[in-house]
Amino acid sequence: MRAEKKGALLVFLAAVLYSIGGLCIKLIPWSAMSINGGRNMVAVLVVGGYLLLTRHSLRWSRWVALGAACVSGTNILFTLANKMTTAANAIVLQFTAPVFVLLLSMLLLHKKPRRLDLTVCAAVLAGVVCFFLESLGVGDTLGNMVALGSGLSYAGVFMLNDMPSADPISSVFWGDVFSAVVGLPFLFQERDFFPVPVTSLLILGAFQVGLAYILMCEGLKTTPSVTASLLSGIEPVLNPVLVALFYHETIGPLSMVGAVIVVGSIVVYNVLLTRTPKTASA
Repeated sequence: MRAEKKGALLVFLAAVLYSIGGLCIKLIPWSAMSINGGRNMVAVLVVGGYLLLTRHSLRWSRWVALGAACVSGTNILFTLANKMTTAANAIVLQFTAPVFVLLLSMLLLHKKPRRLDLTVCAAVLAGVVCFFLESLGVGDTLGNMVALGSGLSYAGVFMLNDMPSADPISSVFWGDVFSAVVGLPFLFQERDFFPVPVTSLLILGAFQVGLAYILMCEGLKTTPSVTASLLSGIEPVLNPVLVALFYHETIGPLSMVGAVIVVGSIVVYNVLLTRTPKTASA
């Protein structure tokens, strides 16, 4: 139980770090592919340093490659979505990940979700929809579709530990490498290397991608994928709040109600988990 609580805390902290992405991306006046390439170059150094310190051998297999595709897809699609639509739209549509986790777990892994998982998943999604209901109508349609695609790939990130012969941290490393290589040609075309964009890029790479993924991989060792995706419900709350505070995007009263629903659901979920006998879950 102590290991499970520690894992849940690491997943939660990873989600908090992920939440700074919207603000930092908005502060960088570059193309989405340039931003993603630059931040992943930094992330490769962070994750690579972690592999060296822990003496973790870098692995490659078809399942590691599939995980890397999920990581890279999430990196690229979420960055694109933040440039094509509002930060609120990008994060709420990405947070369809818990639904995709449940569906993929049932279809691919033949895991039966608990009633608690389904109930809280519905509550969290309702809260997220409520949080962003006021802004969904003004978002760019293509940007919203891209954000929805990031939700599917993000579900794969939560399932890295469920894949046969999986090695999540290797998937993260190769996914970051691929993202960096793809974005490099775009980065070379940028000219605005002033302190704000460069600092924001370093924060994105070191913390929002590198350290966050390390924490997520460690947390997933003892945290079920559905539980992890639900714990990450703090991200769609903090992300637009930070953008609103520092980038002046407004948050309405209905959005604040959604925030209470999301956070409250996660707290209740974890309290109930500590009181419920361990059973098969997704």
